[in-house]
Amino acid sequence: MGVIFDSCVWVALAANQIDRQAVIDAAGDAPVFISAISLGELSFGVHACSDPTERAMRAAYLRQLESRPSLGVSHHTAAAFGVLAASVKQSGRSPRPRYNDLWIAAQAIEHGYVLVTLNRSDFLDLPGLRLASISPREQA
Repeated sequence: MGVIFDSCVWVALAANQIDRQAVIDAAGDAPVFISAISLGELSFGVHACSDPTERAMRAAYLRQLESRPSLGVSHHTAAAFGVLAASVKQSGRSPRPRYNDLWIAAQAIEHGYVLVTLNRSDFLDLPGLRLASISPREQA
């Protein structure tokens, strides 16, 4: 079994907003994957950043993450996404603001992996999703 880290986990790791040991503990001995969706979100963060120093740091971090095992989007992912988006809509919520989260959740379901996130509420009640959460560090 593997683990997919939600984009927010990768961002929190880069910003030192999360205890690294908590992340290691959440993954256990399972291989850790990054979603192609997360890579896209992180790439957007690089290109949207106007501060050259910050942009360079983000780009270096992204290059590190791009060397990790990643999961692409397949027709099986698309089928799982459709089920999840319909489930969200049937519960009376709009799936549109959550599309990236739903794609990442669909990848976790497709591969039978656990999704690790800081935003548990973003993924509650999604059928077939196994979820683990980590708490961010308390800000002093």
